[in-house]
Amino acid sequence: MPIKKILIVDDSKTELMFLGDLLRKSGLLVRTAQGGDEALRQLSEERPDLILMDVVMPGKNGFQLTRSISRNPEYEAIPIFMCTSKSLETDRVWGMRQGARDYITKPVDAAELLLKIKALG
Repeated sequence: MPIKKILIVDDSKTELMFLGDLLRKSGLLVRTAQGGDEALRQLSEERPDLILMDVVMPGKNGFQLTRSISRNPEYEAIPIFMCTSKSLETDRVWGMRQGARDYITKPVDAAELLLKIKALG
């Protein structure tokens, strides 16, 4: 099933704008959330085909949010890409153990992100 709807979860308005513009220009439908509570609200309103998840956020961090989404039977089929500035191998491993399908470090390489999204669908 091709990826059409993406939810971006990041507390940075700059990142939300950058990623949102990039994905919209590629013909994808984008919704954004500035943190865990808003992300969960967005999930309950409309199911995305993919979630791009930042790690460092106030409240629930991206690792915690990824774990709770990926272990919820209602949402477990939604793939999550961690999209973060945390670039240590231990962070990548931990993110994948929480249920992420992929782990992308910032600054995001646009071509790489689009290829990974296309490969997923």
